[in-house]
Amino acid sequence: MAAVQGGPVDAVEEKDIKSEPSNDGCGNNSTNDGRPPSTSPGSSASAGSNTSAAGPPEDQQTLLAVLQFLKKNKLTESVNILRREAGLPEDSLDLKVGGDSGAGSGGAPGDGKTEGGDASSLLSRVTTASSAVAPALTKVVAEDQPDVNVVLSAYSQQGDPKLYPVYYSGLKRFIESVLDCHRAELSQVFYPLFVHMYLELVYNNLESEAKAFFDKFSGDQECYYADDLRVLSSLSKREHMRGNETLLDFRTSKFVLRISRDSYQLLKRHLQERQNNQIWNIIQEHLYIDIFDGMPRSKSQIDTMSGSLAGEGKREANKAKVYYGLLKEPEIELPLDDEDEEAENEEGKPKKKKPKKDNMGSKSKKQDPNSPAQTRIPLPELKDSDKLDKIMYMKEATKRIRLGPDNLPSICFYSFLNAYQGLTAVDFTDDSSLIAGGYADSTVRVWSVTPKKLRRVKSAADLNLIDKESDDVLERIMDEKTSSESKILYGHGGPVYGISFSPDRNYLLSSSEDGTVRLWSLQTFTCLVGYKGHNYPVWDTHFSPHGYYFVSGGHDRVARLWATDHYQPLRIFSGHLADVTCTRFHPNSNYLATGSSDRTIRLWDVLNGNCVRIFTGHKGPIHALAFSPNGKFLASGATDSRVLLWDIGHGLMIGELKGHTDSIYSLRFSRDGEILASGSMDNTVRLWNATKAFDDLETDDFTAATGHVHLQDNSQELLLGTYLSKSTPVIHLHFTRRNLLLAAGAYNP
Repeated sequence: MAAVQGGPVDAVEEKDIKSEPSNDGCGNNSTNDGRPPSTSPGSSASAGSNTSAAGPPEDQQTLLAVLQFLKKNKLTESVNILRREAGLPEDSLDLKVGGDSGAGSGGAPGDGKTEGGDASSLLSRVTTASSAVAPALTKVVAEDQPDVNVVLSAYSQQGDPKLYPVYYSGLKRFIESVLDCHRAELSQVFYPLFVHMYLELVYNNLESEAKAFFDKFSGDQECYYADDLRVLSSLSKREHMRGNETLLDFRTSKFVLRISRDSYQLLKRHLQERQNNQIWNIIQEHLYIDIFDGMPRSKSQIDTMSGSLAGEGKREANKAKVYYGLLKEPEIELPLDDEDEEAENEEGKPKKKKPKKDNMGSKSKKQDPNSPAQTRIPLPELKDSDKLDKIMYMKEATKRIRLGPDNLPSICFYSFLNAYQGLTAVDFTDDSSLIAGGYADSTVRVWSVTPKKLRRVKSAADLNLIDKESDDVLERIMDEKTSSESKILYGHGGPVYGISFSPDRNYLLSSSEDGTVRLWSLQTFTCLVGYKGHNYPVWDTHFSPHGYYFVSGGHDRVARLWATDHYQPLRIFSGHLADVTCTRFHPNSNYLATGSSDRTIRLWDVLNGNCVRIFTGHKGPIHALAFSPNGKFLASGATDSRVLLWDIGHGLMIGELKGHTDSIYSLRFSRDGEILASGSMDNTVRLWNATKAFDDLETDDFTAATGHVHLQDNSQELLLGTYLSKSTPVIHLHFTRRNLLLAAGAYNP
């Protein structure tokens, strides 16, 4: 241990580990195999030295292998250039390439390989050395594609894959021997190294070695990677790897590790002293080390943020400016109802309610500095009907119950009985007058939950007979003969997985396994448009709070932004490594959040399509998202039974709510943001004190350069109540305008 810490410290900055390795002309990244990992070809370690005299035996053998390869291909001029630069004598090619080194290609002693195996090992480094020593030779090597491809197909990584257990064990022994404060951080390296080494063994058709490697080291990985390891164990042959998109993304995207500078220097020093190029190459090619200054993180802090398919989110990815404030509400005068005036006069308090209503109307007249410009994205103009609805909303808001720890909401539960068709999705209108359900039999059913029944518009012939100037024309156009408590919408060719009402209650969206999103009219109860863009099942869809725009996400791992009057998507949000399972618009409609099976949440800018936040911490696919009414915070729920709270402005996790025992499928904030409700497959609704969760934060935590906050384990303090249904999983929650909580699910006898 003392030798490791007291060893020579490399002056190269941490950018070495983030930089792309050199390219050998065949699309394979590679680094110089015969030197310490951070020493560049042109650095003082090799410049001006006589390699045959002073270089290590492996360097000399590699150069001889390069020279022989070039000579074999009659590249005499290149041979002479390389020999002169390396300072080798003219008769050097007469030396035996095999050498007397007892080490294999990875430098591990005691590897009893035959001469043929040694030649193959050296030949596997031909393109590496040629690109590192003489850049001009890269072009030459690339011209002889067939031979090089044969070599690369056998050794696509540096060194012998058969020795991977030795390398992995050596690193494991080193990490277990370091100080406790560094061990937790360095242990993060185990999982990505294990996966890439295993895949390398499978890729090289070393089936038995891969199985032995998996059996020996899979038990060392964190429990939250159990599902990934189960999938990985099924990939035992090279053919299994083809067409696996998630696996392909894991190979091509960089696994992000967040490590303190001290821990990183410790790891780098160890790899340099051992000249452990095999592990170093994997780190360079497949890992991104996000280094921060400060104290190393504890095991609990690391576990809180870990678990996603691609590691943690880069701190740089969460530094973009996000305008999370609300848009300025249009100024609408709130008329005082005659009924209200009479009631007030009778009580002798005529001015009691009026100031309250004026306050509601002028509440958002002050411009929030964190709000986006009103014209940042084009939003639909308010129609007269929208203004009337706004007035109704304000009136309802004056009668809203103020919730808190001492004043919990009443909960009304809608149980779908005899739902043999398989209830898969539920939604309520904003005014809570309609409820819709999506079913596995490809139908959508809509119910009225008020005494007012559902009616269709009259036929065109009947509409011509109506007096269009009459005051009750909107009532006359409805056909009383069609009135009923529910309507069934037919059109999809597969199970319906997501539904969403438009804010004005005129339209309903539904997304399905058939790859389409359909827009239904709630005036005629017919399908108006079928939006085709996804190639696979569409798991979720959601209308913008301002209408017109909507988002969809599906199995093709992308989310799409649509407008109701465009049949093609306006934006395609690509970045997730697995299915996009849930979507949610920000209250100001300028941003939208997506949750995925890759266990990450991404926040996207609607204006330019950029990803402005990446949140990691969940240990299972994410199925529920909810923005706080003020737009500052985001709550997420997943199959790991946890609710996580996020600060959007700073891009940090700020809370963890534990209590559920099964997957969480719905989250909702109360209208004033005081209460957070969560619904789960464990048949319960839980209420959490959102105000306390957000107010307890220390603002100093947000300025930490480490990019993480120390979370308090205070779930029990924040839990306000647990409400158990008889046997009904909760798949949807909704707060009415007066803060009554509505819940819905299908009874499971």
